[in-house]
Amino acid sequence: MNRTLLLTGLWILSLPLHAGGFSQKLEQNGISYTISSPNKSTGNALTIKSRGLKNGDISIVQPIEGLVNGAEIADLNGDGAPEIFVYTSSFGSGSYGKAYAWATNGKKSLTEIFITPPEKKDLSGYMGHDEFAVIENSFARRFPVYKPGDSNSSPTDGWRQFQYILKPGEAGWVLRINRVDSF
Repeated sequence: MNRTLLLTGLWILSLPLHAGGFSQKLEQNGISYTISSPNKSTGNALTIKSRGLKNGDISIVQPIEGLVNGAEIADLNGDGAPEIFVYTSSFGSGSYGKAYAWATNGKKSLTEIFITPPEKKDLSGYMGHDEFAVIENSFARRFPVYKPGDSNSSPTDGWRQFQYILKPGEAGWVLRINRVDSF
């Protein structure tokens, strides 16, 4: 069953899952991407196929950790060229998350975005269960915070959220932590 969703103010066209895999079509500003993964337990990979880039359509295949569980497209820096965000979860009860991101450079090419890792002190109480989302013109990662002795299914110390902004880096784009909130 195909469906269309409205997420973060952008239309995201979802394609059906196939035999436990992931497939989603994302489209914005005349450029579309098909994101897919077989979601295998070992040796998993992510495939991104573009349509509409000025320098020609491309296909990227990249090994990834975990299973793909979501993808979004947004133009965080307002330059008219969208960024792609793909989210994964590890196996097991912790569901440790990871995000991958790519920039569409002037609607011509696609390059990976470096995501700045949090400082060790900001990861105190972390035991997985990450959530990721594009929120207006920023990217966010949040997770429940655990006190010592909490079981993996029962965090008791609230949530921590990292808000990232997209900035040009030395050799490409970087998502830098702009703000850390606990609630």
